[in-house]
Amino acid sequence: MVTKNTRYLKNKRVLITAGSTWVPIDSVRVISNIATGETGILLAEKLQKLGARVTLLLGPVAACCLNKKITVVRFKFFGELKNSLIRELKTKRYDIIIHSAAVADYKPNKIYAHKINSGRKNLTLNLVPTEKIIDAIKKINKSIFLVGFKFELGASRKTLIKRAKSLIKRAKLDLAVANTLINNRYRAYIIGKNNVRGPFLNKRNLIDNLSKKLLVTSY
Repeated sequence: MVTKNTRYLKNKRVLITAGSTWVPIDSVRVISNIATGETGILLAEKLQKLGARVTLLLGPVAACCLNKKITVVRFKFFGELKNSLIRELKTKRYDIIIHSAAVADYKPNKIYAHKINSGRKNLTLNLVPTEKIIDAIKKINKSIFLVGFKFELGASRKTLIKRAKSLIKRAKLDLAVANTLINNRYRAYIIGKNNVRGPFLNKRNLIDNLSKKLLVTSY
């Protein structure tokens, strides 16, 4: 049933990225992170219930019992996420993109074609920055409503907001979510170009408030 509040998202097309990404070291080893994809998965379920047509690009994480109405495209590696995102943007129409995936910031300068011998006493990896996928989104579709995420472990409110606003400016975001863990306690803020909401002290509280914000500001 579509209520007064959900009609604004009915049939709106939403693309969400979630989960960790891998970058290869050799033919069997990778560098990754511990992101679970929980925020993106919960967002996908919430927005689908609000009437949106949701596609979820989901990394190498568990995804139990996702609603069958959500289109799920799996990826593992950085390059797969980049290619899938660009393909979706160029071949389909989306109204909102929520880029919550924990994208790898660095990759090895050299990728070994075969498995590195485990008998080595020392192995040095030279890492170089990966490209910022989020920076390409508005270059492909200027009209899309773009939400980005900025995670800074142990960061203060001031630092979080400052870095999120820098991301908003650089990637031309419409909204940013800045989140952190302080003494293993979650804290997040929703940041627009001229306002800040929060703190939200758990992911479900963040998702409820972000969904309300999208209902009000994305159209």
